[in-house]
Amino acid sequence: MAAVGSFLEARSRDGEWLVRMEDLDLPRTVPGAADDILRTLDAFGLHWDGEVMVQSARNEAYRAALAELEKLGAVYPCACTRREIADSALSGIDGPIYPGICRAGLLEGRAPRAMRVRTDSTPVGFDDALQGRISQILATEVGDFVVRRADGLFAYQLAVVVDDAEQAITHVVRGADLLDSTPRQITLQKLLSLPTPAYLHLPIAVNERGEKLSKQTLAPAVSRINPVAQLCEVLAFLNQTPPVELRDVELDGFWKWAVANWRADRLPAQRMMARKGRHQI
Repeated sequence: MAAVGSFLEARSRDGEWLVRMEDLDLPRTVPGAADDILRTLDAFGLHWDGEVMVQSARNEAYRAALAELEKLGAVYPCACTRREIADSALSGIDGPIYPGICRAGLLEGRAPRAMRVRTDSTPVGFDDALQGRISQILATEVGDFVVRRADGLFAYQLAVVVDDAEQAITHVVRGADLLDSTPRQITLQKLLSLPTPAYLHLPIAVNERGEKLSKQTLAPAVSRINPVAQLCEVLAFLNQTPPVELRDVELDGFWKWAVANWRADRLPAQRMMARKGRHQI
């Protein structure tokens, strides 16, 4: 859903559409998955501009950004385990709120594990092009968040901010499952003196239990057979009212119609929507 929506938003504005492999969590990365994703995008006519950025190859850039945050005094080392945090933390919008145990320094005998960003009570807000005004007080709703994990891997929040700036991203169109993480990214953008893109968060497709259609919820992978029919389903999900006869055109004809008739103002302003089919698309 997000790939189609972001592609159409970019192409309807005569913009570039960039693809990024967000494969930071290497232990969980499935060999060949990236190539499979690219083959699927190509089979559906979702042709990207420029080179594909691969996050797992960009550790030096993330390390430099973290060093800058350390120089600013915006981050601190944390020795807490997940169990310790869960036992003493309140529940926030994205899991336990870190209780600040290591904020004033590591306890004697404890070794640093993760690196966290210091948050405060200043509201962080932005105007989403679809979801409207979003505002968070990170200190009470999220807590001091991780930018380098205990296993040494860099967190998504830091990587995506560095990458957006590197690629000169002006508009981010993605699923609303990432909406609540945007204030953290804006905080990092401000700390690192990086520009803040415009954001549009599309509704995500969920099953009857309200779970996002994904591998984790056992939704079947996208089939490359008959891509136009599946793309018409996506357009309907995004409230773009494709005509019935569009299912019978060739792939190039589908995209010509879809780009010409794309209406962002018709998108449903919801974070999630139930979908009858079980495929991820």
